[in-house]
Amino acid sequence: MRSNNKLFSELSNRILVLDGAMGTMLQRYNFTDEDYRGERFKEWPHSLKGNNDLLSLTQPQAIEAVHRQYLEAGADIIETNTFSGTTIAMADYHMEDLVYELNYESARIARKVCDEFSQKTPSQPRFVAGSIGPTNKTASLSPDVDDPGFRAVTFDELRVAYKQQAEALLDGGADILLVETVFDTLNAKAALFAIAEIKEERGVEIPVMLSGTITDASGRTLSGQTAEAFLISVSHSDLLSVGFNCALGAKQLTPYLESLAANSDFCISAYPNAGLPNAFGQYDESPEDMAAQIREYLEKGLVNIIGGCCGTTPEHIAAIADLARNYQPRKIELSTELYK
Repeated sequence: MRSNNKLFSELSNRILVLDGAMGTMLQRYNFTDEDYRGERFKEWPHSLKGNNDLLSLTQPQAIEAVHRQYLEAGADIIETNTFSGTTIAMADYHMEDLVYELNYESARIARKVCDEFSQKTPSQPRFVAGSIGPTNKTASLSPDVDDPGFRAVTFDELRVAYKQQAEALLDGGADILLVETVFDTLNAKAALFAIAEIKEERGVEIPVMLSGTITDASGRTLSGQTAEAFLISVSHSDLLSVGFNCALGAKQLTPYLESLAANSDFCISAYPNAGLPNAFGQYDESPEDMAAQIREYLEKGLVNIIGGCCGTTPEHIAAIADLARNYQPRKIELSTELYK
């Protein structure tokens, strides 16, 4: 891990740019089930197509290439290819035993490329954010309409799964842990609890980014929280940043970022989709159009970290990075104790 002081220094001086969508870029490869399997998992008894995290083991050159394209586009922070890297999510592919390796190798690949670019331009250090997705289960809601009290997963099961993932990401070289696309804050609390355990056990401070998702025009998360409620329910944690990603385009996300910025002492992050999906589930918003909408965030001084989610490409990130250079980050008063 890089010195946390360096990260804090960069955040104090400029808006940091997060990368764009890994999945969008991997779709361009049109990988077959055979490609996902590689030689190592050639005889795996279950279908593996769609398990993007596995590509860190079977197609590492593709993952490295995507990271490199985003860094070349101007990203300061790149996310590891680990959005589904928990035993809970990997159970779909019967690959729970591979979770530590998947996360470790994904972080190692990102670390390698980040260090390469940091050495080229020391004045612009790059950072690795360990991606921790929401899992495919929710601790707050029942998946069975006939049994509203049923839960498919417990808080403790989530805590154990997140802890394993977080430890592997840190061991592989992640600078930051990014708990993202939070649709159920109880799931996120399990992740934050697990990270707090690691901090205590290892005697280290770990910068943590937390990013929720507003699911629709109701302005609420899937589990029913408004932006303000989401913020209040996580404000007890030592966070580097809080923000929103996914689900909405840049324009639709603006009022919720305004709410966070007006009520939080944390850094604010935003990485919206490239507009809303069309009838075929594709994202049509151009880099120029997306950057034009994000300009409002910057003019209003709402964000410290800006990037892209579904549908965004290196071209989108390049347009956002070019724009962000012309603006100052949101002003905050943070204790430097966290970053020692």
